[in-house]
Amino acid sequence: MEIWHNPSCSKSRTAESELRTAGTDYVVRRYLDEPPTVAELEDVLARLGLAPWDITRTADARKLGVELPAKDESEHDAWVALLAEHPRLIQRPILIGAGTAVVGRDAESIARAIDSD
Repeated sequence: MEIWHNPSCSKSRTAESELRTAGTDYVVRRYLDEPPTVAELEDVLARLGLAPWDITRTADARKLGVELPAKDESEHDAWVALLAEHPRLIQRPILIGAGTAVVGRDAESIARAIDSD
């Protein structure tokens, strides 16, 4: 399993702790230091079954002065490019397992990721 991790985020630290406690083998990706590519984002979005705006931290966009495209499928590519350019906008943590992914912001999602790995 891979965790897209921001060590300054409490939810991200909690998810990593839960992975460790469960004895799950995982790799940490500090996605702010090693941003995902457009292709990686597309893969994760497909696994999540979500649109790019569903994993965007919109409040952070305002703080960064980033203008967000319309939440419309015709703007999908623009959203993904924006997330690749500004990884701080990506919800965290994202847990990526064999064929699946979850946004691990709550205990249930983290448990689902651990169970599916």
